[in-house]
Amino acid sequence: MFAGNVLADDAPALKDHASIWEDAPFLQGSTRFEPQSEINNIMITGGAGFIASWVVRHLTKTYHGHYNIISFDKLDYCATLNNTAQLDKEPNFTFYKGDITRHEDVMDCLRKHDIDTVMHFAAQTHVDLSFGNSNDFTNTNVVGTHVLLECVKSHGVQKFIHVSTDEVYGEVKDDGKDLLEDALLLPTNPYAASKAAAEMYVEAYRKSFQIPAIVVRSNNVYGPHQFPEKVIPKFSMLLQRNQQLSLHGDGTHTRRYLYAGDAADAFDTILHKGRVGHIYNVGSSDEISNFTLCSMLLGEFGISNETKDEVYKHVVHCEDRPFNDHRYAVDGSKLKQLGWQQKTPFKEGLRITVDWYRKYGGTWWGDISDRLTPFPTNGKREFDEVNASPDVKRRKENEHMDSVPGAVKVG
Repeated sequence: MFAGNVLADDAPALKDHASIWEDAPFLQGSTRFEPQSEINNIMITGGAGFIASWVVRHLTKTYHGHYNIISFDKLDYCATLNNTAQLDKEPNFTFYKGDITRHEDVMDCLRKHDIDTVMHFAAQTHVDLSFGNSNDFTNTNVVGTHVLLECVKSHGVQKFIHVSTDEVYGEVKDDGKDLLEDALLLPTNPYAASKAAAEMYVEAYRKSFQIPAIVVRSNNVYGPHQFPEKVIPKFSMLLQRNQQLSLHGDGTHTRRYLYAGDAADAFDTILHKGRVGHIYNVGSSDEISNFTLCSMLLGEFGISNETKDEVYKHVVHCEDRPFNDHRYAVDGSKLKQLGWQQKTPFKEGLRITVDWYRKYGGTWWGDISDRLTPFPTNGKREFDEVNASPDVKRRKENEHMDSVPGAVKVG
């Protein structure tokens, strides 16, 4: 059901839209802290995207009656209002359609909702695409962060949590030690470079203008609601369609995976216990090679994976990225000292994730077929993918937003 007045002509489209998420499980983190009196109105940029929507859902439900959550998002190709549609009737939830690179959008949201806390997730994040259209990443990740900081400097906030990535550290050798927060930033791809540059702006504004900033660098987060251009949902959707898995390189590259519920807990912990001026790594203990990931996913779909030959029957090797970091490794002990802990073993999180994509992945974002192709090598194609926004998806998002109490559309 949708709140608000809905014209009869719009009802069928809205019902079609609603049916996608009505029966989906409500997913959030598990932590809860004593609400803080200085926190009232939290602006979460990129709130209709993957990780941010987990945080939006978690904070809206967990701190009902204490915090108002304003989800700020321009609804780019990888975002969808389905990710927060279950909150539409919540009195402490508001969706604001805006672009972080537009000063007028950001200032209007800050003033209209009297924002005192910002959690900045909005970013272009798909590394593959950054090789072909790095300007988009600079514009969103660097310019967008700069615009947001300028607006926050003018408006004033109690806390500014900037979401970065472990990729800013660059590659860590197999025998290398886990990196602490004071390690050098040595990004190796355009996406990571844009995130490192954004961090430099955050630190400069903290020192020059006393912006109360905290920086968070996390390992790879996975789980339900992640757009199927990332490896776990992408491979899940390929297997569901009886297609081969497109594996970069020889499959020995590793990543440390953190379930999204645990990530939401990490951000909740940092919001309430993190210290201004500090950086926090969010580290996972589950380091998985791409080949092992393929094998485990085959197992989840009941496909034989006992030997390498059996796994390779379902794998097609595709051209690797121009540069592909072999592994990342961060030391998350500083965050653990605040009480956070990783609770979801990878095998359990993967099972939950695969089950969700089996049920909802094919319809949650509309037609995702073009996202399931191997890493594209043609720069123009990557540019088109970044800017692709199917008309049907846009229409349904706008119709849905019209029905959400308090939702604001700009431009």
